[in-house]
Amino acid sequence: MALLAARMGRTRISASAVAAQRTRELRAAGLDIVELAQGEPDFNTPDHVMDAAYRAMRAGQTHYTPVDGTPELKAAIVEKFRRENGLVCRAENISAGAGGKQVLHNALLATLDAGDEVLIPAPSWVAYADMTHYAEGTPVWVPAQRANGFKLQPAELDAAITPRSKWLMLNSPSNPTGAVYTADELRALAAVLERHPQVWIIADDMYEHILFDGRRFATLAVVAPQLAARTLTVNGVSKTYAMTGWRLGYAAGPVELIRAMARLQAQSSLNPSSVSQAAAVAALNGPQEIVVERCTELEARRDAILPRLAAIPGLACTAPHGAFYFYVSCADWLGKHTPQGRVLANDADVTAYLLDEGVALPNGAGYGLSPYFRISFATSLANLHEACTRIEAAAGKLA
Repeated sequence: MALLAARMGRTRISASAVAAQRTRELRAAGLDIVELAQGEPDFNTPDHVMDAAYRAMRAGQTHYTPVDGTPELKAAIVEKFRRENGLVCRAENISAGAGGKQVLHNALLATLDAGDEVLIPAPSWVAYADMTHYAEGTPVWVPAQRANGFKLQPAELDAAITPRSKWLMLNSPSNPTGAVYTADELRALAAVLERHPQVWIIADDMYEHILFDGRRFATLAVVAPQLAARTLTVNGVSKTYAMTGWRLGYAAGPVELIRAMARLQAQSSLNPSSVSQAAAVAALNGPQEIVVERCTELEARRDAILPRLAAIPGLACTAPHGAFYFYVSCADWLGKHTPQGRVLANDADVTAYLLDEGVALPNGAGYGLSPYFRISFATSLANLHEACTRIEAAAGKLA
């Protein structure tokens, strides 16, 4: 009898996590690697948030809490949605978990039966497809064209919907492309979704506050309120407040779904960290100026590095409008030979070659669209410039 369950064959480690782990191994062996794989801000958690966590610990807030969030946290989330998004909800519509990934995982496990389809614009975060597989659903990649800014078009969505379609994943700003949907673009997708009442929507807004060039954020449940009753709006403190390690994500959605997600969480991890919840309250209710300052810094990094990437022979990318990633086409490198004589047949070969040249990056296949690789610019300009120098040198060695 096999030890491992069949679901383990459907469970993978993400391309970014693989690249980051390989970087740690190579650095431990004494090699100099510039790692641009992880989707993690290099800023520290704001001081007032850490101070709030310390006060919570000293006050004895180190015990179990309600499964999906304390009353204080849910109140802060309700107020955040009202203040920043115009989304009206109550505590019973809110679920908090150990990161946005757990919230998404709960939602899919609570709703998918075997064979139910989840529509995922390609490229998208690799975890969407993997979590769908784990929940016995069927991920359906819907290619979004670079010519359209990697944004799903209404006709493409309409053509992808079948009677088995259960969810649509929408991530704006996008990991890995930085694509940002406008309110009008969301309304155009909503017009399609209105004709297909069996399709629910996950609006993954995790990068909401990382917007460039004066762009404004829009979320589906607000611009298309007729769909709010079948929309789960997911967010968290990880990217906005540089709190990745605190593991605190949250969502707003219909009461029936939120209750089901809580039942699942009660039998897995139970409540998110009590201290992380207190810290998240401080982040959501506290001063927000630092969020703007850090977004400005990320935009400056984007603007400094984009010309360097654009000048590297055989690579092509467009300016991301949000998040902190470049999605770089390496199509013109395919078929070329490395100095060791290896042929670059796909984007996995490209990222393996770049790792040999001292730069760790995830390839595009895991995000559903090849041949590309992703660069995170949530690191110092010194690291970014050094990476560009190494990639440029690697390009010059190809034949």
